[in-house]
Amino acid sequence: MDNDDFRRGKPTNHKVFGKDIVVLAGDALLAFGFEHLAISTVGVKPGRIVRAIGELAKSIGAEGLVAGLVVDINSEGLTDVGLDHLEFIHVHKTAALLEAVVVLGAILEVGRDEDVERLRKFARYIGILFQVVDDILDVTKSSKELRKTAGKDLFADKVTYPKLIGIEKSKEFAEKLRSDSLELLQVFDSEKAAPLIALANCIAYKQN
Repeated sequence: MDNDDFRRGKPTNHKVFGKDIVVLAGDALLAFGFEHLAISTVGVKPGRIVRAIGELAKSIGAEGLVAGLVVDINSEGLTDVGLDHLEFIHVHKTAALLEAVVVLGAILEVGRDEDVERLRKFARYIGILFQVVDDILDVTKSSKELRKTAGKDLFADKVTYPKLIGIEKSKEFAEKLRSDSLELLQVFDSEKAAPLIALANCIAYKQN
C-alpha cells in the first residue's frame, strides 16, 4: 500500500491519527460518496443515478482499485514482471478511479454511450500517465522536492516504468499518453473540454 509518512511536506493522517482511525475515516468517506450521489443528484432520471452508482462501485471494488492494489502488493520483489502486468496494476489502481470521475458527469448528463466510452479511454490514458510520471519523479527528485519520501518504490522493490524501460523511454511514453489523451477530446466542445485538457497537462507536468 502507498503508506508514505509524508504528503505535501506534512505527516500523513495515519501518522497523526493512527492507522485505525484513518481506516475508519476512509470507510466513512467512501460511504459518503455513495450517499452524496444518491441524495444530492437532482434533476436526473433515477436510472441514470443508478448507473452512476454502479460505475462508482465498480471502479473501487474487485474489478477496479482493489484488484490493482492486490496485484501491486503481490508483485513486490518479483523479477519476472512485464509491461502488461504493470499496466494491469495501474489501469485498475489509478485509472479506474479517474475513469469514474470523468465518466460520471457524462452519464448523469445523458451523454451518448460513444462519448462516455471516449471519455473512459481518455481517463485511462491519464491514469496511466499519472503513474508513469510518479514513477519518474520517485527516482529523479529529492524528498524535499517531492514533499514526500523519494526512492520509496526502489526501496520496496516495486515494479515501475523506469525499472522496466528506463527513464528516457518512460518520459517518451508519458508524452505519448498525454498527446493521445488530448486527441480524444478534440470531438468535444473546446470550452467544455478545457477542464479535462488542463487535468491532463497538470498530470503530465507535475513536479511533486
